[in-house]
Amino acid sequence: MKKIITLAITTIMVAAWSASAFAADIIVYSARKEHLIKPLFEAYTAETGVKIKYITGKAGALLERIKAEGANTSADLFITVDAGNLWYAAEEGVLAPIKSATLEKNVPSHLRDPQNRWFGLSVRARTIVYNKNKVSPEELSTYEALGDSKWNKRLLLRTSKKVYNQSLVASFIADNGEVETEKVIKSWIANLPVAPFSSDTKALEAVAAGVGDVAIVNTYYFGRLLKKNPELPLAIFWPNQKTNGVHMNASGAGVTANAKNKKEAIKLLEWLSSDKAQGKFAALNLEYPVNPEVKPDPIVAAWGEFKGNPMNVSNYGKFQAEAIKLMDRAGYK
Repeated sequence: MKKIITLAITTIMVAAWSASAFAADIIVYSARKEHLIKPLFEAYTAETGVKIKYITGKAGALLERIKAEGANTSADLFITVDAGNLWYAAEEGVLAPIKSATLEKNVPSHLRDPQNRWFGLSVRARTIVYNKNKVSPEELSTYEALGDSKWNKRLLLRTSKKVYNQSLVASFIADNGEVETEKVIKSWIANLPVAPFSSDTKALEAVAAGVGDVAIVNTYYFGRLLKKNPELPLAIFWPNQKTNGVHMNASGAGVTANAKNKKEAIKLLEWLSSDKAQGKFAALNLEYPVNPEVKPDPIVAAWGEFKGNPMNVSNYGKFQAEAIKLMDRAGYK
């Protein structure tokens, strides 16, 4: 009888432990690629014992999956690139507002949702890169000035179909209104020697090859390309330093509205914003840490200091529809 009772108690304890272990698992849907998140998740598991399961994919597809799954979704945390995507996910009811003094401390207010439904985790600048053999930095000043006649047949752009450019134009609308922004975009299009490229990397390679002299790209694409080929004649220029500053965007995450493991998801999100994780989170993709207490990777730091636009990045989502329509009217393909 004693053996039976002992066995029963042991069985209950094992079952309880198993249920607890299962409950501790965090499920993440990530539009950030596996090689950029896996090392961090492994570090978190090593530190806490909490297992993280994840799937990766395109932001739009993952968002639609969460919506379709509804209350039955497995996702506890949604990670994606671009503040416009984060804003849209929140507006679609996919993300829940959370209270966290840690996140409010680690993530500056302009890099998180005003309702705390999502938080930036890394920052990238969308800036000007130029060919050092053909352009002097003294010739450059602002994004808007790239529409001047002296840049005729010298400006290269990525397609307007990419959310990064949609967010850039949305920020212009938020700062300057639609009328002025449309003038700028039309002036850019008039200065293109070739059609917009499918990627920032292709635009950068074209600048290096002399197809054009300047391009607007995300900083990490510049970093990746120069890391592979440091001899390329490319350099970064920080525009709008006397006005509103460089366009900044964020990758980030939010706890899903139907999270089964909300407490653990919040803990993971807090950890990702901490000094323990921030350096690695940003360095893996040559981005800037969102946490102001954490220094960027030496490669990124070497690009120099600059003034970023302090606008709340949620504006990129708010004005995204207007930006897409405006780019279409301006002939930006």
